[in-house]
Amino acid sequence: MSAGDRAVPPEVSLLQGNQACARGAIAAGCRFFAGYPITPSSEIAEAMAALLPRMGGVFIQMEDEIASLAAVIGASLGGMKAMTATSGPGFSLMQEHVGFACHAEIPCVIVDVMRGGPSTGLPTSPSQADVMQARWGTHGDHPAVVLAPASSQEVFDLTVGAFNLAEQLRTPVILLYDEVIAHLRERVVMPPAGGLPVQQRRRPAGSVEAYRPYAAADGKIPPLAEFGTGYRFHVTGLAHDERGFPTQDPAVIGSMQRRVQGKAERHRRLLPPAERLLMDDAEIAVFAYGIAGRAAREAVRAARAQGIKAGFFRPRALWPFPDDEVCAVAAHVRAVVVAEMNLGQMIHEVARASRGQAEVVGCLRADGEPIAPEEILAAVETASRRGAGAGTSHG
Repeated sequence: MSAGDRAVPPEVSLLQGNQACARGAIAAGCRFFAGYPITPSSEIAEAMAALLPRMGGVFIQMEDEIASLAAVIGASLGGMKAMTATSGPGFSLMQEHVGFACHAEIPCVIVDVMRGGPSTGLPTSPSQADVMQARWGTHGDHPAVVLAPASSQEVFDLTVGAFNLAEQLRTPVILLYDEVIAHLRERVVMPPAGGLPVQQRRRPAGSVEAYRPYAAADGKIPPLAEFGTGYRFHVTGLAHDERGFPTQDPAVIGSMQRRVQGKAERHRRLLPPAERLLMDDAEIAVFAYGIAGRAAREAVRAARAQGIKAGFFRPRALWPFPDDEVCAVAAHVRAVVVAEMNLGQMIHEVARASRGQAEVVGCLRADGEPIAPEEILAAVETASRRGAGAGTSHG
């Protein structure tokens, strides 16, 4: 084998989660970033400011978060893969444009590095209290695709995955993690160029005259032409027909709404799978995500050492919520402990999806400190002692 034929080895680096996010965006083909500095996400913007010019890309610091997402939407319509990053207060400001991008079907990636809130809250402390905002922050019926990594490696991998999903589904995708993961420095393996599955935008192949930017039969995703290529493309936040022009025809509006709202549900197979540990014979399941998931994994191992049959379920995609998987988990255990760093958000989704098959209890913390494995273990021990039951309680 000649030197030229040898496979290029992956790059291995010690990276913070925020640095891994920037590297994943570049690997996915992101060439535009617009943002406004906000703790604890600012390192993403700093890294993109350094990386993008080397790749022929564009970095812009905007005057605020509203303008940042507007610029990202414009860059995407121009044919570029585009991203912004923020934290809770900035994410709140972006919500009108999140709805616009959902309704106009504009692919982009939005990173929300969660911190304590509400309002200014705890700028340098972790939280998991933005999960409902990520689903319902903008008004109206709209699709929501939200990925939740739990390590620097997963931040890299799921950033690439977020861009792929944005292009495949033609919708904004939100990457949601917290301050601890953002600043935790870990080993990250990054495949060489060409070694990652990178989804390119599907562009129209027909004539310019026949192009309809929102025409999609049977729930399929329509191709997207970029501005300046000759295709007629009208973009509006109003209810629109398949040409993009405003309409008040109930039949047209209803059909369009159902198609757009159902995109994520119809393509669940594209979402990253959940992590499962020791679930085959589990009697107590622990549901956790993000940094709380790492504590939960240790708590489950400690419970097993005590003879408690505990198992672990961690979704990597929070929205669409894994209803069927959670229902299946609840059908085979006596209780589900939900560990999250807020005062109770995903616990309600777990209870709903469990359909009364298992008791659902919370291990909740919202004081700016991460949940410790010992706290989750204590909740597991309590659930194990309590025995079978049904209902929901908050810990």
